[in-house]
Amino acid sequence: MKNFGRVLTAMVTPFNEDYTVNYVAAAKLAKYLVDNGSDGVVVAGSTGEASTMTHDEELKLFSTVLDAIGDRAVVIAGTGSNDTKTSIDHTGQAEKLGVHGAMLVGPYYNKPPQQGLYQHFKAIAESTSLPLLIYNIPGRCGTNILPETIIKLSELENVVAVKEASGSMDQVSEIIRNTNLYVYSGDDSLTLPILSVGGTGIISVAAHLVGKEMQEMVSAFLAGNIVKAQEIHHKLTPLFKSLFVTTNPIPIKAAVNLIGLNAGPLRMPLVSLNDTQTEVLKKAMRKLALI
Repeated sequence: MKNFGRVLTAMVTPFNEDYTVNYVAAAKLAKYLVDNGSDGVVVAGSTGEASTMTHDEELKLFSTVLDAIGDRAVVIAGTGSNDTKTSIDHTGQAEKLGVHGAMLVGPYYNKPPQQGLYQHFKAIAESTSLPLLIYNIPGRCGTNILPETIIKLSELENVVAVKEASGSMDQVSEIIRNTNLYVYSGDDSLTLPILSVGGTGIISVAAHLVGKEMQEMVSAFLAGNIVKAQEIHHKLTPLFKSLFVTTNPIPIKAAVNLIGLNAGPLRMPLVSLNDTQTEVLKKAMRKLALI
């Protein structure tokens, strides 16, 4: 299968002031992202506050984004959970809507052993024909999907990619060396290092703001212009850091609002940036003339 693209945005979910999903703003944001460097979007992931959304809200959001950009860009639905049956059901419903792929986060809280992780993803893969992207983010899930488990999962026909947010370049390298999976960085600041060991691209938070620059950096690297890629990386690094001054997606949602797109508020238990954090974010954005 063709990969999902080089730069995908982990899209925030816009909410109205009453905390309902703002589907009109979501469609507008998805179009903006595709017009500004994104090859596609990941909808209802951790950046999209999926943990506070109902499945009905997510399905309507998938449909809304598909209607907005589905003929121009890839739409990947976040359908994973810590319950295998729920993940199977939700992935099947998303598939019926016509999404281009599904992202499956590692099961959180129940902390399955590696064999449990394998059986979880295998059961989902066998239930759908969608191309699947495994999302490894131990910091949120409490369990690291080890390379040997990813390698075993890569033998399943429709497991085609992994979003690696373990922070371990050794782990990334082992997956790339032993599989044909498309490996995406799950951290903006590690995009260039992961490309350097054979990665595919980035599922980005920063691409809400600098999608064209992220695309330019990846393209420069793949074209052999390492110096240019390094220059862009270093230029964007302060922004990357500012977007994680506190828990994601708190800073990026504030930033999207600051550039004039309506992302709306956060759902509890997330809370807004404090004054110090806001100034850190604004300083990084001003440096890049984003505001």
